[in-house]
Amino acid sequence: MPLSWNEIKQRAIAFSKEWENETSEKSESQSFWNDFFNVFGISRRRVASFEKPIKKADNKQGFIDLLWKGMILVEHKSRSKDLDKATQQAKDYFPNLKEHELPKYILVSDFQKFRLYDLDTNETKEFELQDFVNHVHLFGFMAGYEKRVYKDEDPVNIAAAELMGDLHDRLKEIGYIGHDLEVYLVRLLFCMFADVVFHSPPTFESL
Repeated sequence: MPLSWNEIKQRAIAFSKEWENETSEKSESQSFWNDFFNVFGISRRRVASFEKPIKKADNKQGFIDLLWKGMILVEHKSRSKDLDKATQQAKDYFPNLKEHELPKYILVSDFQKFRLYDLDTNETKEFELQDFVNHVHLFGFMAGYEKRVYKDEDPVNIAAAELMGDLHDRLKEIGYIGHDLEVYLVRLLFCMFADVVFHSPPTFESL
């Protein structure tokens, strides 16, 4: 069962305080990411590996700092290092990753800054370590919370709603009001979408 958001936020605050003064990638980066995963109630060892060997786009040998196959790829740098270069380095690994290994997210960090790329939506979010608690929702996928994508309403549905609204107003103008009018419009609406709702055409009695 996923941790509650309140618990995650409390852990995020503790994590930020613990790591606010760290600077060196070489000495502490793995401990940093173990603690990061723990914020979301995950044992990093169960899902992700450090220093995965892989050929880069130029066919030179490289090592992915952290890879959770099919989920997230992490590149970590020392404080104040160029995160754009870190991002490009992460992308250079993609040609030689197997299909099931390709991540949905890229996360780069220099201890103090985080930059998260959502490869499905092509969105990028960046924040400071001290603001981590205000951005934990970006990592709901790690905690087991499903990401919801809200799409624009289907144009067909919009057109149908507008037609029903116009019809309602016109019928009301000529004297059709109250319960009978509402029932009539509901029946028309069902008829408009009968091929979706029913396997065979309905009768008015069934409505």
